[in-house]
Amino acid sequence: MHAQRVIVALIAVPLFYLAIAKLPALVFLFLLMFFGSIALHEFYALCGVRGIDAALGLVCGVLLFLPWAVSFRDAMSMQVYLFAAAFIVLATVRLFIRRNPEGSRAELSLLMMGLVYVPGLLIPQWLLRLEAVEWIYFLYLCVWASDTTAYYLGKNFGRHKLYPTVSPKKTVEGAVGSVVGGGLAAILCWWWFFPLVSLPYLLLLGLVTGAVTIVGDLVESMFKRDANVKDSSGLIPGHGGVLDRLDSVLFAGPVLYVMQRVLA
Repeated sequence: MHAQRVIVALIAVPLFYLAIAKLPALVFLFLLMFFGSIALHEFYALCGVRGIDAALGLVCGVLLFLPWAVSFRDAMSMQVYLFAAAFIVLATVRLFIRRNPEGSRAELSLLMMGLVYVPGLLIPQWLLRLEAVEWIYFLYLCVWASDTTAYYLGKNFGRHKLYPTVSPKKTVEGAVGSVVGGGLAAILCWWWFFPLVSLPYLLLLGLVTGAVTIVGDLVESMFKRDANVKDSSGLIPGHGGVLDRLDSVLFAGPVLYVMQRVLA
């Protein structure tokens, strides 16, 4: 299993770098839309949402991304209205196609929750990309370093359980490693990409990103524990599903974007 994880990472990381560094910026938006759609499908399957409800949810998820391909200003102003329109469409279809009102509140709540959880939390990455591609490097390097240090420190030195009812294998020592990993990655990013930016500022962003990485991971673990499954899917050998790979960055992206805008 560990060898599979390493092999997949060695293939995926260079491809990801080439996609965001050498291709037009819009390619990154469509990558977010593509992998976001898969992750949203996995989330709906995790929650037992299937059939026409899940299909319409996926269509709405894709439509949330499309305005950003045309205009930043228009997309920003339209975003709230798009979520509102998605709810109107989903509720109307639920009303007239599925005539039984039983379970409608739970079903619509899960559909809208999926739209907020996946496309809603992925879109800030596009805003970071519009700022500078280096912020995408920063985000993913911090998340990757946080995940890696959390895994190895937790595995080798973990003694105190962090949240056993949600994720029995996670430890306090691993969580500390996640924060430290984010900070170390921030220092590397300062050296590689942001030599003119204040190091304490980047270090703060990295430490917070490392902390939020753990929260994002735990939130998805909570959903999987509730659904009694180990992985969101078996799509990626050794890694589970796309949602399993995005869980941390779903939370880290918006937090990094807000902090970068507020503290810059």
